[in-house]
Amino acid sequence: MFSTIKKDIQAALSRDPAAGSAWEVILVYPGFHALVLHRVAHALMRRKFRLAARIVAAVSRSLTGIEIHPSAVIGEGLFIDHGMGVVIGETVEIGRDVTIYQGVTLGGTGKDTGKRHPTIGSNVVISSGAKVLGPFTVGDYSKIGAGSVVLQEVPPHSTVVGIPGKIVRRRGDHLREAGKSVDLDQVKLPDPLQEQLKRMARQIEHLEQQLLRLEAESRLEKVR
Repeated sequence: MFSTIKKDIQAALSRDPAAGSAWEVILVYPGFHALVLHRVAHALMRRKFRLAARIVAAVSRSLTGIEIHPSAVIGEGLFIDHGMGVVIGETVEIGRDVTIYQGVTLGGTGKDTGKRHPTIGSNVVISSGAKVLGPFTVGDYSKIGAGSVVLQEVPPHSTVVGIPGKIVRRRGDHLREAGKSVDLDQVKLPDPLQEQLKRMARQIEHLEQQLLRLEAESRLEKVR
């Protein structure tokens, strides 16, 4: 557990430019506090101390504003930035080096039994306010845009935006080659609505040019 916690501290230091030192992360980062308490609660849950695990999780939620079910499986290097309002459900599984921003929900739809919550691959970024709902997988190196609602499988190396979430970009594995484990850019995401409006504008411009050409040909015919 202590080795994993050290990697959680390093994740915060490497992904948050505001983090000045390990002690700062340990003392004042609620995302880190929630992770440490979850790892304690998860260990208790695995040893069948269910009530004790739920009590630790409840204390963590009260202190941090982050709700993580003790049964959720979370890999090392998770960074929860700010974290207020983050909810991680009972059957969630999270890989390594994942980044989650405030207001994210990894939940269920209410219609599934057994495995009810998503599986998040490694090196995934889930932006502010995103909701990932259901028992499917979000592939490695994927990015979920802010405010998106994701209800179906996401292949690796994909970018998903919108309500409901749609895959708007896929790309190869260049992050490791560039020496990066996580792409934290939340700004340069494709906007499918904007792209559609641009296509419509181009079509309208093309139709207007055709109309002008036909009008010109019609006037020329009248002159003849």
